[in-house]
Amino acid sequence: MRRPSTLARLVLPLALLAALPVVAAQVYTWKDAKGVTHYSDAPPAGQKMKPREFGNHGVTTPAAPKAVANADCTNARSNLTLLQGTGKVGVDDDKDGKADRELTAAERAARLKVAEGQVELYCAGPTTANAATTKQG
Repeated sequence: MRRPSTLARLVLPLALLAALPVVAAQVYTWKDAKGVTHYSDAPPAGQKMKPREFGNHGVTTPAAPKAVANADCTNARSNLTLLQGTGKVGVDDDKDGKADRELTAAERAARLKVAEGQVELYCAGPTTANAATTKQG
């Protein structure tokens, strides 16, 4: 890997340092007689203007999504739920991102068994539906 030159290592920090006042500057907006909106770092002479502030003033950031304890388990349970349902399940044979056909009943049954095995493999316990049948038997 090529290392940056000494000149590049000096110029980049200086450029960032020079940009700091721009980030911290106040920006003014106003409309002229023709209705055109102008933006400037200096207040306009004899114009009605509004100072604009940039940054995170009163804006809350969205909460981070909940961490998944085991992504493989989550995927396996999602697949199992999908295959246990009555909806159509498409198959992308040519890997273009679009379903080319639907699963046959035999394919669905085979994939359902695989999904059940994956849930047992990746998840600490069986799914709720499987737990009820396991306790009874």
